[in-house]
Amino acid sequence: MNMRDIIPWGRTNQPVTRSFEGDPFLSLHREMNRLFDDVFRGFDVPARAGALTPFSTGWPKLEITDGDKELKIAAEVPGLEEKDIEVLFDDGTLTIRGEKTASNEAKDKQFSEHFYGKFERRIPLDVAVAADQVSASFKNGVLTVTLPKVDTPPSTAKRIEIQKANS
Repeated sequence: MNMRDIIPWGRTNQPVTRSFEGDPFLSLHREMNRLFDDVFRGFDVPARAGALTPFSTGWPKLEITDGDKELKIAAEVPGLEEKDIEVLFDDGTLTIRGEKTASNEAKDKQFSEHFYGKFERRIPLDVAVAADQVSASFKNGVLTVTLPKVDTPPSTAKRIEIQKANS
């Protein structure tokens, strides 16, 4: 049997093509793909090239300076004020978090390239820091956190002498 014998032909001796516009399963498949693309768009996998948002790429951007006596971390947070930012230091990790809110509530806004929302950045530190002397300053959209280093923390290890057991 020849393969041409089983192909349905139209009037012009061209194979008949099926229209999938009315196929409910294909329509469902396309809609599910679109929904998944929309959901995962903000998770470090841009839906299209150049569609990165600052909140999905390690925002705020950091500059870390490791000196002899202190560690300085500068974070760029343009458009924010001191009241919008929270800085925490706990168990060797510096956390910078905050929220950028819309400057106006125009309901007829058609397009905006401003980014709004909450952010949090955790920076694990591998140096001993004097937690009671950590300070932060804010100027011109740059948050600078100064973490004074301490010498090797005192060891809490204690040598325990082994005694002979009485028999």
